[in-house]
Amino acid sequence: MNATELHDKTPDQLRDELANLKKEAFNLRFQGATGQLENTARMKTVRRDAARVKTVLNQKAAAAASE
Repeated sequence: MNATELHDKTPDQLRDELANLKKEAFNLRFQGATGQLENTARMKTVRRDAARVKTVLNQKAAAAASE
């Protein structure tokens, strides 16, 4: 997922995406704790994707506030 894809989405879609990423991060943490996690790099990508979504949400909120 890249930032240009996120800029095309509405804030509601971004919030849904963020919720899904948080659920996935939760599940990955549990898999890591129980030793079932096979792709450890996935945790890093999920964290970064969540940060991207938050950044785009904040940018859209700032743009809406300045208008």
